[in-house]
Amino acid sequence: MELLLAIAQIDTHVGALDDNLEHMTNAARQARQLGAALVVFPELALTGYPPEDLLHKPLFLEKLAQAESTFHRSLGQIGIDAVYGSVRRDASGLINAGVFVQNGTEAGFSGKRRLPNYGVFDERRYFVPSKKTRIFAYKGFPFGITICEDIWHPGGPLPKLARAGAAFILHLNASPYHVGKQPEREAMARERVTECGLPMLYINLVGGQDELVFDGGSFAINADGHIAQREPLLTESLSLVRLQRQPGGLVHFLQGPIAALPEQEQEIYTALCLGMRDYVRKNRFKGVVLGLSGGIDSALTLVICADALGSDRVEALMMPSPYTSQDSLEDAAEGAKRMGVALNTVAITPLFEGFRTQLAPLFAGLPADVTEENIQPRIRATLLMALSNKKGSLLVTTGNKSEVSVGYATLYGDMAGGFSVLKDLLKETVYRLAKSRNRWAESQGLIPPIPVRILEKPPTAELKFNQKDTDSLPPYPVLDQILELYVEQEKGLDAIVERGIDRQTALKVITMVDRNEYKRRQSPPGVRVTRRAFGKDRRYPITNGFKVS
Repeated sequence: MELLLAIAQIDTHVGALDDNLEHMTNAARQARQLGAALVVFPELALTGYPPEDLLHKPLFLEKLAQAESTFHRSLGQIGIDAVYGSVRRDASGLINAGVFVQNGTEAGFSGKRRLPNYGVFDERRYFVPSKKTRIFAYKGFPFGITICEDIWHPGGPLPKLARAGAAFILHLNASPYHVGKQPEREAMARERVTECGLPMLYINLVGGQDELVFDGGSFAINADGHIAQREPLLTESLSLVRLQRQPGGLVHFLQGPIAALPEQEQEIYTALCLGMRDYVRKNRFKGVVLGLSGGIDSALTLVICADALGSDRVEALMMPSPYTSQDSLEDAAEGAKRMGVALNTVAITPLFEGFRTQLAPLFAGLPADVTEENIQPRIRATLLMALSNKKGSLLVTTGNKSEVSVGYATLYGDMAGGFSVLKDLLKETVYRLAKSRNRWAESQGLIPPIPVRILEKPPTAELKFNQKDTDSLPPYPVLDQILELYVEQEKGLDAIVERGIDRQTALKVITMVDRNEYKRRQSPPGVRVTRRAFGKDRRYPITNGFKVS
C-alpha cells in the first residue's frame, strides 16, 4: 500500500496573496500531473514568512480568507488534496496553522504548539500556542501536522501524535538559513523521529525576505533516522516522495534522490545571491547600482550582483578622489570588464574642493581630520543616490560586518543605500568567498572575475594619502576573531583575552562596537548568513551605560 506525496518547496512573497495563490495553484496542478494524491507546502505559505504586523491588519486577514477560499476551490478542480501553512483564529487569538484540504474542502487544521520568540522570531507578538492534538485520517495513512519550532524540543507533540494513532508526520517550516543549518535540522529531526517512532516529511520554505534567507533542503526521514530523500538547498523544487505501508503496519518512505550539500563557501555564496535576487525582484527594482572602488568588498559585491541578476541589470560607478590610486582605477575597470558590467567614472575632486572652500570659514583654525575624509564618501553617496533615483535601481552598499561592527564606515556616506550584500560577512570571509569564486571560474575554464591584485593589496579606504585600514584597526584576522567572540558568541573581555588576544586590543575593539550602535541602527538591511547578524538577531539600546570592562 503506497501514498504518493508532493513536496512543494516554494519561494513565496510576504503579503503578495494573489501571487502566492497563483504560485501554489500552479504547484498543485504540476503535482497532480505527476500523479501525487497530496501536495504539501511550507509554514505560512500563503501569507509568506514572516508576515509580521500585516497580521494586525483586519483587511489583510480578510483578503487572506478570500485567497484561501479560491485556493480550496482550485484544489477541488485540479483533483488534488493539500496541506499548507496559513492562519486560523480561536477564542484566544491567532494560530499559526497547518491546514488540510481534501476534495476541495477544508477538513481541519492543526496549530503550532511552540512559538519561537528569540533571535529573528517574534511569534508571540502575533500568535497564541495551540493546545490541541489532532490526527487526520487519509487513505489508510493517518497523519499529524507539526510546525517548525514544534520539533526543536524533546517531549513535544510528536509522541502524543504517535500515541493518538498517527502513521507519519507532516512538518511545515519557514526555517531561516545560517551557515551549517541543514545538518542541525536533520540531527534534530533524527532525534524526534527516534523519540516518537514515526517517519516525518520536513517541508521548508525557500527564498529571500528582507535580511532573511530560507534555504529549503526539505527531506523525508524514516523512524530509524535514515534520510530517505532530500531536496536541494537554496532553490525551488517540486518532487514526489513515496510513503509505503508494509505488512504488519510499518510505514516508511521509499528511497528517493538525496541532493548533495554544497561546500561551505558555495552555500554562503548561493545564499547571498538568492537574498540579493529576491530583494530586487520582490521590491520591483529594475536593477542595482553600486560604487566600485578597486577594493575587495566592492569587487565581490559586483560579482554577486551580476551572478544574481545578470550583468545587464548592474551598473557600477567609479568616483576617484585626489587620494585614489592608479591601481584602484585599473582594478575597478578590469573587474567590471570581466563581469560585463557597465562602468562609468565621475571624479569627485571638483565637488570635494567645492565643499572644502565653502566650509573653510567655518573650519578656520581647525586642523584637517576625519571630517574631510568623511566628506568624500558622502559626496559619493549623493552621486549614487542620484543614479539610483534616475534609473529606478537599488543602491547596494559594499561594506562588510567587520567594518560595520566597529563603525569603520561613514554614516550617510558609504553606509547609505537600500541593501547590503556583505553586511553579515566578516572581512576574512569576504576574502574566502572572493578566492572561491575565482576558483570556481577557473575550474570551468573561465577568467577569474576578481583581479589577483585586489586580493593581494592591503585594504585601504583611500580617503587620505598612504592610508591603510590597519592605521585605525587591528589586522583583520585579529579583528575578526574578536568580533566572532564578542558579537556572535557574546563573550566578555576576560573570555576573549583567555583566547590569547591582547587585552588592550580587545578592549579597543569592544569599545568601538558598543559606541557605534547608533550607526548600525541606520544601516540598510543585508543578507543574514550567521547565527548573530545585526538587525533582528542582535538588538542593543543605542543609549547604553553598560560597560564590559
